[in-house]
Amino acid sequence: MNTLQILAETVKPVENNPVLNISIFLAFVAVTLIIVIRSGRNNKTAADYYAGGRSFTGPQNGFAIAGDYLSAASFLGIVGAIAVTGYDGFMYSIGFLVAWLVALLLVAELMRNTAKFTMADVLSFRLKQGPVRMAAATTTLAVCFFYLLAQMAGAGGLVSLLLGINDKLGQSIVVTVVGGLMIVYVLVGGMKGTTWVQIVKAFLLIVGAFAMTVWVLAINGFNLSNLLDSAVAVSAAGADILAPGLKYGANPLDFISLALALVLGTAGLPHVLMRFYTVPTAKEARRSVVWAIWLIGAFYIFTLVLGFGAASLVGAETIEAAPGGVNSAAPLLALALGGPLLLGFISAIAFATILAVVAGITITAATSFAHDIYGSVIKKGKGNPDDEVKVARRTVVVIGILAIAGGIGVQGQNIAFLVALAFAVAASANLPTILYSLFWRRFTTRGAVWSMYGGLSSAVLLIIFSPVFSGTPTSMFGEAVDFAIFPLSNPGIVSIPLGFFLGWLGSVTSTVKESPKLAAEMAVRSLTGHGAEKAVEH
Repeated sequence: MNTLQILAETVKPVENNPVLNISIFLAFVAVTLIIVIRSGRNNKTAADYYAGGRSFTGPQNGFAIAGDYLSAASFLGIVGAIAVTGYDGFMYSIGFLVAWLVALLLVAELMRNTAKFTMADVLSFRLKQGPVRMAAATTTLAVCFFYLLAQMAGAGGLVSLLLGINDKLGQSIVVTVVGGLMIVYVLVGGMKGTTWVQIVKAFLLIVGAFAMTVWVLAINGFNLSNLLDSAVAVSAAGADILAPGLKYGANPLDFISLALALVLGTAGLPHVLMRFYTVPTAKEARRSVVWAIWLIGAFYIFTLVLGFGAASLVGAETIEAAPGGVNSAAPLLALALGGPLLLGFISAIAFATILAVVAGITITAATSFAHDIYGSVIKKGKGNPDDEVKVARRTVVVIGILAIAGGIGVQGQNIAFLVALAFAVAASANLPTILYSLFWRRFTTRGAVWSMYGGLSSAVLLIIFSPVFSGTPTSMFGEAVDFAIFPLSNPGIVSIPLGFFLGWLGSVTSTVKESPKLAAEMAVRSLTGHGAEKAVEH
């Protein structure tokens, strides 16, 4: 216990060496900017900007997929959730990992074989281009916005912890700076620059998490039971931290809703699916999947040790009181283990995680708007690819500004929880249409439009009228304002089945039959990859 007390004392002066912390942080930003600038020099075509010229190998793309998927929610949010709520927090790790397997088994390779740049390429392949692309672009932008909120919340909390900032104005300035950096990364580097940042970030994140995991286990004699006993001894909840129900015991339906969103959400995340368009062949896509599974699976095992390590060495009360709240668990654990130097290094990795993911999300959203709305709907497929890229760059700036504004509003929220909302929107608005398009030949344009708009609007409305927005101390508007009429914090249990139902209902009531020839062509292409490199035209 003396060791724990000594370690706890080292955690209190969070800002004990801000110069060192910020120096490491700025050095990392400088290195990644050099990577982005060098990569961006080769962006000569739309395929270069949107898909990195399809020039990445399977292992490279596997690291990039891991870099895209292992977001701030995975590192900061989940470690914090486990540290504070124990078993219930670890369910985020399980949910994210199982979700990845669902995405791979059901949709990843089929979508890669069918599309050119975006999710809408698949959804509109055998349906009417205009309405389906508009709906798909709308849902893509909505999912990306919710996901960006989580990353911006993590960025604000992380840099605020490094600087010792605990006021709203300071955190707002931090979020603004992060948003500005994100805009520069995407404008200059495109998908190539973004991919290389993701590769570097994934390597550093997994190495850093592995080193901390070994360190925590070494302190506990490489005995997981000793670690759990230490967490129980320090936790105010006692042994309940190891049992289900600490967070979701009062409302099991909320947990079921969260689980549905986590498990089904990844298969509808456009920025993750878009990664499969950066490799030249289906074989390389499969190789990238194998690499990604190993990297992602290993990391989520590390979060279990890191979360309970933070619970035992830092303590839930210290974590919740720090700038950034529960999202500060991993950096505070680094401080407890290795002092300011390790804190600076781990924080730089976490910041790289945020930058890489927000860059990937932003370029996905910008590509969707430029390729699907501007190029296919406004210009009806007859636009200039160079003009599309210009529109994409302008869209990046707009998305960046919106992300900054939203990020300021969600400071203090657990980012794993915020990402779960993005997963719910993705599973409600995108997944039903993706699965119906790939596997149901009777699916129609009306079914696609009803499913996407219905799933999106129901998920967003239920979130707005839930405790996420009002009625509790942790709500965005606090408990002074209360318009929460939906009792669950995650809408998945209602909005996901509704999205599937509307897709079915719209299809069976449609009087317009879709082309059986295009349906057959899509089936062949999705299974074989034949013609996948050509533009999707019909």
